Amino acid sequence: MNKNNIIIKKYFEENSLVNSDIESFNIFLEEEMQKIIDESGTILPTIIPHTIDEFKIKFEKVTVGKPEITEADGSKRAIFPIEARLRKISYSAPIFIEASAHVDGIQRESFKTLIGTMPIMLKSKHCHLTGLSEQELIVKGEDPYDPGGYFIINGTEKVLISIEDLAPNNLLVEKSPNTVSDYAGKLFSEHGSYKIPHSIEKMKDDIFYLTFTRVKRVPVIIIIKALGLVKDEEIMKAIDTDSKDEVFINLFEFVNVKTQEEALDYVSKKIGITQAKEIRIERMKEILVKYLMPHLGTTEEDGIFKALNLCKMIKKYIAVSNGNAADDDKDHYMNKRLKLSGTLLADLFRVNLKVLIGDLLYNFQRIVKRGKFPSIKVIIRDKLLTQRIYSSMATGNWVGGRKGISQRIQRLNNLETLSHLQRVVSPLSTSQENFEARALHSTHLGRLCPIETPEGTNIGLRKNLALLANITQEVKEEKIVKTLKALNAKFIR
Repeated sequence: MNKNNIIIKKYFEENSLVNSDIESFNIFLEEEMQKIIDESGTILPTIIPHTIDEFKIKFEKVTVGKPEITEADGSKRAIFPIEARLRKISYSAPIFIEASAHVDGIQRESFKTLIGTMPIMLKSKHCHLTGLSEQELIVKGEDPYDPGGYFIINGTEKVLISIEDLAPNNLLVEKSPNTVSDYAGKLFSEHGSYKIPHSIEKMKDDIFYLTFTRVKRVPVIIIIKALGLVKDEEIMKAIDTDSKDEVFINLFEFVNVKTQEEALDYVSKKIGITQAKEIRIERMKEILVKYLMPHLGTTEEDGIFKALNLCKMIKKYIAVSNGNAADDDKDHYMNKRLKLSGTLLADLFRVNLKVLIGDLLYNFQRIVKRGKFPSIKVIIRDKLLTQRIYSSMATGNWVGGRKGISQRIQRLNNLETLSHLQRVVSPLSTSQENFEARALHSTHLGRLCPIETPEGTNIGLRKNLALLANITQEVKEEKIVKTLKALNAKFIR
């Protein structure tokens, strides 16, 4: 056996092909789930008993147990994957949440309750098989060489297919397919449940326009002024480009808009808000705070950072359109991200938690209308969240209209199983040509297998990870800032 074979053999002894997926699921259970609960914040019912002034419900700490089963007599015990397969049941663990209800600022009740069950990935931290030796795995009815990385739903082994998508919060400028402008800049701003496309373009009148949500083709300079960066000199410094004439034209066009209020009013009229001026301005402020680049923050104080980022976007657009910088290649793997099991389940949990909160509010308000004041613990329907998660896992129909995310694992032979666990799918339509997206890119080397892709309409859209590919998880901003501060980096605002 030569040295290369020894190294590869050693690699597979110490590393699993599905390590990245298992790590992603662990991060979802330990960190992301709590973040999603925190996002929902304080729940305020609109209908409350007339005897009180304020009532609020708070969801606090969330915990996930280990897989268990509740028998017909009500007894609970641990369940192992082999029993879930044989008895056609799901290998899942209970989700508990600490909640409290407050009346006029005084805590009325505090409790820990079950809100649903979560399917558990085999060999993840919450799985009973983790840490068992080969002999112990055999005793439990498991193949000691099975990599895990899949789920058991109603006795069926299901794998979540990784989705290849454009990197969020990253501006890409490339040639525009339409005749209105030569170049188009696109950015997908992602923050929690918000996923908002933004586009920037320069029209034939040499004015830069921004489009996001219901704000269609509004001059960028006006948006910058509406965010609080109103002085032309400051805008010019922030854009900091050699092609000053293009910026001067834009600044001169809107030189009469001198205050933030005037800019907000201009945009509100442009998008068709027809109420009184004060209401118009407030509504416009709310739209800019919530829906304009939410990844930079969703408070009014973040407005200035959004304005400075818009200036950076204009600078990049000018550089690319003038040929001073290369067009962005959206097929380059630097501009792609893979959504693994943890991210996909976070999307599913976030949407279904909102449904659960909506159901809780409906039940609470319905009982209040009858003149009663119910306990929150009684009106949380734990089966609602469980059924909706199981339904998506069983059918493969995911949030956002995606289909085929959850698939029955292929067990014809071991190689096919490993291939299925390593699959990566593009969200592009198989019926369209998309030649560039299907083609092999130089950045696929070492990341994606250049051979394993099907013939026919799926060619190049359904891919597989390379055998030695390892997917790094998202790096936390706080860690980067901490490291930079330790290196005495200066933060300029």
